[in-house]
Order: sequence, then C-alpha cells, then structure tokens
Amino acid sequence: MSTTPAPAVTASPRRIAALALPALVVLAAEPLYVLVDTAVVGHLGRVPLAALAVGGTVMTLTAWVGTVVAYGTTGRSARRFGAGDRAAAVAEGVQASWLALATGVLVAVAIGIGGGALARTLVGGPGEVADAAAGWLRIAALGAPGLLLAAAGNGWLRGIQDTRRPLLFVLGPNLLSALLCPLLVYPAGLGLVGSAVANAIAQTLSGVLFAAALVRERVSLRPRPRVIGQQLVLSRDLLVRGVAFQASFLSATAVAARFGAAAVGAHQIAVQLWFFTTLVLDALAIAAQSLVGAALGAGDAAGARFVARRVALFGGLCGVAFAVLIAAGAGVVPSWFSSDPQVREQAMTAWPWFVALQPIGGVVFALDGVLIGAGDVRYLRNLTIVCAFGGFLPAIWLAYGFDLGLGGIWAGLTLFVVLRLAGLLLRMRSGAWAVVGAVR
Repeated sequence: MSTTPAPAVTASPRRIAALALPALVVLAAEPLYVLVDTAVVGHLGRVPLAALAVGGTVMTLTAWVGTVVAYGTTGRSARRFGAGDRAAAVAEGVQASWLALATGVLVAVAIGIGGGALARTLVGGPGEVADAAAGWLRIAALGAPGLLLAAAGNGWLRGIQDTRRPLLFVLGPNLLSALLCPLLVYPAGLGLVGSAVANAIAQTLSGVLFAAALVRERVSLRPRPRVIGQQLVLSRDLLVRGVAFQASFLSATAVAARFGAAAVGAHQIAVQLWFFTTLVLDALAIAAQSLVGAALGAGDAAGARFVARRVALFGGLCGVAFAVLIAAGAGVVPSWFSSDPQVREQAMTAWPWFVALQPIGGVVFALDGVLIGAGDVRYLRNLTIVCAFGGFLPAIWLAYGFDLGLGGIWAGLTLFVVLRLAGLLLRMRSGAWAVVGAVR
C-alpha cells in the first residue's frame, strides 16, 4: 500500500461523535456482556456470584493489559496516519497483534497453572468460593489470546479512524455469547462453568475477526522484533500505569471478600456497573486519542489543544447524565443482579459514591485519552502511581482495618479519581504534552 494523504483533522461535534459513538458500542459490548453474565450467575446463589466476582476481576486484569496494547497502538498509528502514511499505520497493527497473541498465550498458560493459588489468595483462603473461582478462571482464560488480539485490532483501526469494523468484530461475538450464557448455565446444566465457556467463545471469535482484517490489508505479516521492541518501550509506561490500576482493583476485591460473601457479591455488582459506565464515557477518550494523535502527527498543536477542551466538556456533560440515571435507579438496579437481600443492602452502601463519581470520571477519562493520543504516557504513569499508592490503596486497606465496609472501599475509589482529575488539569494547563511530529 502506498503513502496517501490523511484527511484533515477536525474537532467538530459531528466528527467527535462519528468516532466516539461506534467506539462507545465497542467499549460497552464487553462490560454489557459481563453485566448479563453477572445477572445470570447471580441467580445461581451467593457462592457462584462471589466466585464470578473474584474470577472476573482477574480477567479484567487481562482486559486492562489489552487496553494498554490498544491505546499504545492507537497513538502510534494515529500519528503516522496524520502524517499521511496509512501503510505505516497498519504496519503498527501487525506488530501489535504479534505482541498481543504472545501475551495472551502466556496469560492462558499462567492461569491454567496458577489459577487455584491466585483464587485462594484473593478470597483469603481455601473454600467454596475459591474453588469455584479457580474452575471459572481456568476455562475463561482460554479466551485470553483472542481478547488481546481484539485489543490490538481495535488500536490500529482507531488509529486510521476506522470505527465501523471494530463495531462489527466486537458486537457480533458478544451478542452470540450473551445468548449462549443463559443457555449453557441453565438448560445445559453447566452452571458457573457455562459462564466461562461463553466468555471464551466470544473472545476467541472476536480475535479471529480482527486478525482476518489485517490479512485483508495485504501488508507484510512478518514479525519485526525491532518494531515490537519499540512498541514495548513506548508502552512500558502504560503497562506500569495498568499495573497500578489493577493492584488497586484487585486489592479492593480482596478487601470486599474479607467482609463476607454478601459484601463481595455487592462489590461485583457495583464495580461492574462502574466499569460499564467508565468504558462508555471512555468512548470520548478513544475519539481524543485518534484526533489528537492525527493532529500532532500533522503538526497542528493548536488543533490538538482544541480537541482536548472539546472532549473534556463533552465528558463532563455525559458524566452528569449518567449520574442522574444511576441515582434514579438506586432502588431497582441492584435487584436485577441478585435476589439476595443482604447483597442488595450492601450494594446500596456503595451507591452514593457510585453516583458522585460519574461527572468527575467523565472529565478524567476524556483527558486520559488526550494524553495517550499525544504519547504523554510517562506523565500518566507517574500520576496514576501517586494516586493509586498514595490515595486508593491506603484508603481501602484502612477501610478494612477500621471495618468501614463497602462504603470505605468506594470512598477510596472516589479519592483516587479526584486526585487524578487534579493532576490532569495541571498537565493540560502546562501545554507540555502537545509535541508535534509523526513519532513522539
């Protein structure tokens, strides 16, 4: 494929929406499936729901690794696309896909070997919940290679501002799996295992579709260790940032598990709803990554700053809308996921914090996308480490020490997001993130 001029970078509401809305569906598909999964498993009883909470948190860690691959690929591809080199933008996707496949295989093998020990560690010891979580994990982890391949595919396609194919490649498999999950759990009689099988099927099929898209681009599919090494170097700050996130959320689940099965089940409901709303709000961050990367690749720093202001405003407005909807559903939504009155009561403890997080989170996720698109990931790494290890982690373990329950855990999450907002606003004001050029 030859080098061709990229389209002009614009930040009109229509252009942002054209990128964000398909990305919104892609981002929402996986967490929406997880919500369906939670609702199906929740009616099996308290132990299966708690096991899904533990196992699902570990697979969320794998999804975050995929997010690192996707975001790093988007930034590199978008800059090359903005500079007019579409072929080089797609080539970034080839190397990212090799990296994703290798990582996914390692994850599947590691969980297959150590899933039981990991589940016991998170639960706090052996027992029914740990055993059920380990069984779920070993099957669900078989989908890790496909999950990470899909993440890499999302990355390069967003970089070239193609949001239509990711929509098809993610939504279709997740809809299929959402239909399979209740059938495998109940009529087929597989119970919790049926949930894991449905997960693995969706992720594998999605990965195959993204890999086929690369083949159709007719570019060289040969692994290039030098380029993969460059991607690893560029992505290392995002990887460290992701580890800080996952240490925080794994610790939150571990603390919730120590408050009992009802508490960790309620935490599963609230945290999956939080992941759903954050990823929906993150659709604006996807648009920001693509537009900011392309603008800076084309040498347009002023355009990149304009995109940053626009997406931050839209993120805050969307967060307010979510807060209103979540507050209105306070007495209804938890009952969709569990018939256990103790679980529903525990969920209401986290609810006010969940509502308050929405507007703040809307701005934070939008500005995260701006800095990722700009390649300013070292600052994001440092900010996340400070906020996680200086705010979130101390807060949730103090909640355990002082027996503050889920309210203490979610107060710690709120502190984490507020600290990140302050750091991002300071960075935006400095302007040091807006470095132009095809490669940062």
